[in-house]
Amino acid sequence: MDHRAIIGTYTDGESDGIYSCEINVGTSIEMRRSGVTSFEQNPTFLAVHPEEPYLFVVHEVADGNVTSFRIDDDGTLSKVNTQSSGSSGPCHCSVHPSGKFLIVAHYTGAAVSVLPIGIDGQLEAVSDVAFHQGSGPVSDRQSQAHPHSATPGPNGKFLYVPDLGTDKVVVYEFDSNVGSLERIGCTAIQPGAGPRHLTFHPSEPEVYLINELDSTVSAYQWDEHTGELTTIDTKSTVPTEFEGHNLTSEIRVHPSGNWLYGANRGHDSIAVFDIRDNRTLTFVETVSTGGTWPRHFTLDPQGGVLFAENKNSNSIVAFRINEFSGRLHWADTTLEVPEPVCMQFVTQSVD
Repeated sequence: MDHRAIIGTYTDGESDGIYSCEINVGTSIEMRRSGVTSFEQNPTFLAVHPEEPYLFVVHEVADGNVTSFRIDDDGTLSKVNTQSSGSSGPCHCSVHPSGKFLIVAHYTGAAVSVLPIGIDGQLEAVSDVAFHQGSGPVSDRQSQAHPHSATPGPNGKFLYVPDLGTDKVVVYEFDSNVGSLERIGCTAIQPGAGPRHLTFHPSEPEVYLINELDSTVSAYQWDEHTGELTTIDTKSTVPTEFEGHNLTSEIRVHPSGNWLYGANRGHDSIAVFDIRDNRTLTFVETVSTGGTWPRHFTLDPQGGVLFAENKNSNSIVAFRINEFSGRLHWADTTLEVPEPVCMQFVTQSVD
């Protein structure tokens, strides 16, 4: 089956902007670059609209901007507009399940903001922005609040913001009528953990969080009525014998709900966990990403292949996923892309 994917990059080096690629997942896995949309100002993290052919891109720069693109039928990107994101240094964005709002987390600007999505994918001015305060025990990384991602819950009622600087996951109630945020609580993480990204189980009331600074993943029970998170388990993402420096990055649950994957930068690996027992994170393996500094990874829509984006070695490496064990097997397929940061599949397949 053929798919299209779009890749965000850092543009302070050899990258020209946002790359498009076509991927064939069959007996063999084939990847090829199909185009590039020239765009400066670090178009790093991407979010694809769940229903319409729109792509949203944060610009990881001091000014704090977000750009909307239309994904044309041939896979090319047509710019819709650029809008201020509401604070500095945006690093993550997501689309609310209603499809009406883009939510942006700002690492250096210590804020989370909401931008309405208008007609034809037009981003409107910020409808609300919430600033974080506080610090943590790791002086060089936690001297202030650092919201690192903003992910709405499946029912759209709550928004979850892991704050790397304060060791908290802040919970907001989200008003989808006007695009406003009301802080209703937070979940404290172990001191110095540095929570980064989280993801929801596809069918169970469970949430999984990856912590950048102490290289752990945590599982939580999720209350869909109150938004509360209750701790289930925490495990390391690196082998006990590893003594080097490591920072985690992305986390994903397999579409089957059976496996959890987390990326290690430094150890340069993907950690695999069995989550079929919903009370325990069972470590399965770590597998080298075939490159250095995997800033992000993604799964193809069918969940058969994992694609690791190695920023410092300018490569995206494919791995087959064993459907019975969740283990990863190198697929002998690599795509060269300068400084890849985020890869997202688009909804339509290539005819």
